[in-house]
Parts: sequence; structure tokens; C-alpha cells
Amino acid sequence: MVNLLYQKSITELHDLLVRREVSAVEITRSVLERVERVEGTVKAYVTVTAEQALATAEEVDAKLAAGGDMGPLTGIPMAFKDNMCTKGVRTTCSSRILENFVPPYDAAVVEKLAGAPMIGKTNLDEFAMGSSTENSAFFTTSNPWNPDLVPGGSSGGSAAAVASGEAVYALGSDTGGSIRQPASFCGVVGLKPTYGLVSRYGLVAFASSLDQIGPLTRTVTDCAMVLQAIAGPDERDSTCAPGPVPDFNAALTGEVRGLRIGVPREYLAQGVDPRVAGAVGAAIDLLAAMGAEVEETSLPHTSYALPVYYLIAPAEASSNLARYDGVRYGYRAARPEDVVDMFMQTRSEGFGAEVKRRIMLGTYALSAGYYDAYYLKALKVRTLIKRDFDRAFTRYDVLLTPTSPTLPFKKGEKTMDPVAMYLSDICTLAAPLAGIPALSLTCGFVDGLPVGLQLMGPPFGERTILRAAHAYEQKAGHWRRQAEGV
Repeated sequence: MVNLLYQKSITELHDLLVRREVSAVEITRSVLERVERVEGTVKAYVTVTAEQALATAEEVDAKLAAGGDMGPLTGIPMAFKDNMCTKGVRTTCSSRILENFVPPYDAAVVEKLAGAPMIGKTNLDEFAMGSSTENSAFFTTSNPWNPDLVPGGSSGGSAAAVASGEAVYALGSDTGGSIRQPASFCGVVGLKPTYGLVSRYGLVAFASSLDQIGPLTRTVTDCAMVLQAIAGPDERDSTCAPGPVPDFNAALTGEVRGLRIGVPREYLAQGVDPRVAGAVGAAIDLLAAMGAEVEETSLPHTSYALPVYYLIAPAEASSNLARYDGVRYGYRAARPEDVVDMFMQTRSEGFGAEVKRRIMLGTYALSAGYYDAYYLKALKVRTLIKRDFDRAFTRYDVLLTPTSPTLPFKKGEKTMDPVAMYLSDICTLAAPLAGIPALSLTCGFVDGLPVGLQLMGPPFGERTILRAAHAYEQKAGHWRRQAEGV
């Protein structure tokens, strides 16, 4: 059994630890052995911290032997996306400009998960800008269902690690779909919380009004447990919501009877693969058969989410990434002629093509003469998108859509066409613009590849979408299927 511990859920492993049937060290060794076997194919990790993970596991076992308290995530091996600061362990954002950066402090979420052995830091699209993990400065992560395909992005490493058994759970960040889209492609559960529910302290900023940290797990129950651990106020993050954290686990009743579910017609329109639409349609039928009240609705400003996002996010990125200038930390060009040349060479050599593209887009949108026409107008349309959701949630408890319009695609298929790549996130962009929670879970398989179902709720409506997702998951049973490519 020990060698297969990496396949088990958080809940199962916690029960085994409580009953003293296994140790934290045994669980951690099982996961690390799995990493040794499949990491050469999956390439989920930028940095593997095996010694640190085992040391943490030994501390957990000693504490348990002494009769110490044990939280639900204590001793459960996990991974952090490599844009979350980890004291003493390099945090690269999968960028050459931060390749050797070692933070002097931990992110808030890292502090909250101190009792969990950290297997390592996972690969991502550089500075979380991408939809396939192909924008990493180091290597492309593979999809555990088929290594020829991308795992999605930007949290592709985190999703692939969970799907392949290289971590029991992982944290990712979501700015425009970077948790949910790879969760869909890799057949796991991914949740983008309400903006402000989870502290962003120690998360390397991409677009500060959109970024959120969330869990990637194998089951909805596991997702609720991780969210319970990382949510809550933090005085170091002024955007964090005050007040107590709800009991997310208590919402998992297995019942959807009477739940009002709206299906926005715009998300099942032209551009959605008919096979994806078919799997989502089957999920809708199952939820209706379970007693949910399902009907079609409309979010009329949905079509504007893509252009609005690709004005606001790059504008914020151009501001946030101005700090990488070769002066204080990170990469510095070797032989600059003067200070200006140092800035230019450092940023030219340190940033990849996609990051440069978004910095230029954002700088243009913010520049004199274009601010009102582009950035300010995008902010106004963002308000219209949010109002669509506000109106919808006066009638519905949950909105249901595909997570991605397509199945996982081949490596290299969209790298030369940025617009085609951006369209991969068309179903996930509106939720962060509106600041609402959204979850992806598997609703079926097509040609052996998972299809993601997205559930969106009102602000701080995580309990409701977790309830709906859990009930569907238990009835459909797709979570039991293991990735077949590694």
C-alpha cells in the first residue's frame, strides 16, 4: 500500500495518519518516488525540495508521536506554483530574470501550510502569462493524460503534478483562468476564490486587481479542505476581506435539490468544440435529474471579456514588472555601457517574448493619448460585465459553463498565433474581471482526454459552488479515473 499512497486523496491520507496506519514520512517518500519515476516525462517542477519535504514529514511524525494536534493537511505532501515566495527556496516565476532569486520570506499561503511537506515549486508560463505552460523560460510541462499535449496554463505545473501523482494537492494562481483551464486539461479540481478571500502577500504580482491564489486537488472535498486552510484576512494584504472564514466542508451535503442553475447561452456558442459541449450538456442533464432547477440565461457583455482582460491585465503587468530593472535583485545584463543600457539589456535578455508582448500592450494602453480610449474604456466595460453577473445572481445560485472551449491541444499548435492562444481562456476570463469565485471539475472524457465543467457563484459564494460541484462529482464519479499517459 505504501508505494501507492501518492494516488490517495487528502481525506484518505489524513484518516490513515490519524489511525497511525502510515507515517508522514511514508506518504512523502511515496510521492517523491513517484516524482523520480515520472518527472522526466511530466516536467511539472522547476525545483524539487526532497530533503526539505522529508524533514517536514519527520517533524510531523515526531509531533504526532508526542500527542500533538493534527490539522487536516498536516503531513500531506503538496506543491506551490513557482510565483509564490518560499523563504530559502528559489522563486523563479519560470523567468530568466528571477532564475536565481531566493526570497527572504514566505508568502502568506506558505505560512498557513507550514505543516505540509513541500515537494517543490511547479512550472508555469513566465510570470503566469500564458495558457499552455509553453511560455516557461525553462521547459514545457506535459499533460499527464498524453505527454504530446499541453497541460494548460499558467498553472500547468501544479495541475500536472496533482494529476500525475507528483503531489497530493498544489496551489496555483488565477488571473484570467490560470487555475481552472489547466484543471480542465489535466482532469483535476481547480478553484479560483473570490477576490480578497485568500491573501496575495508573497504572490509575485502579474495583474493586482485580478490575481488570486487557489487550490488544485483531486476531489471537491480536498478542494474545500485546502481552501479552508488558506482563506482568511491578512493585514499585510489590504485587498483581503475581513471577517471569519465560512465552514466550506459543511457545505458538502451531496444534495443539489432546489439549487437554481443558470446556463449562459454565450458560453456554448460558436467556437466551442461540439464534443466539449456534449459533455457539458450531459452534466446539465445529470444535475437536472438530481433535482437542480436548470434553465438557459444570458450574460450579454460576455463577448467583451477577452478585449477587456487583454487591456487591463497587460496594463497592470507593465506597472508591476517595471521593478525588474537589474538594480536591486534578479538578473542583470553583463556589460552595459551605462544605466539606461543596463535597463534595456537586462529586460531584453531577462524577459521572454510573451512577457515583452504584454508589457508593450499595457504600456501602450496607459500612454498619453490612448489611456481614455483603451484602459479607461476597458474599466467601464468591466463594470458592465460585473453588472451582468450581479443581475444573474439575483435569479440563480450558480452559473454553469464549459471551462475551456476545446480539449487539450498539441504542444506548439498555438505558439505562433497569440490570439488563438488567448482564446483558450475565453470561458474563464469574465470571473476574475467580476471578482467572483469559479471552480472547474471534470464532467467527462473525449478520446481519453478530460473535459472541464465550470461553476461560478456570487462574491463569497464558494460554499454554494462547492456544494454543487461535490454533489455532481459524487454522482458522476469521473474523479476516480487516473491519468493514463504516465
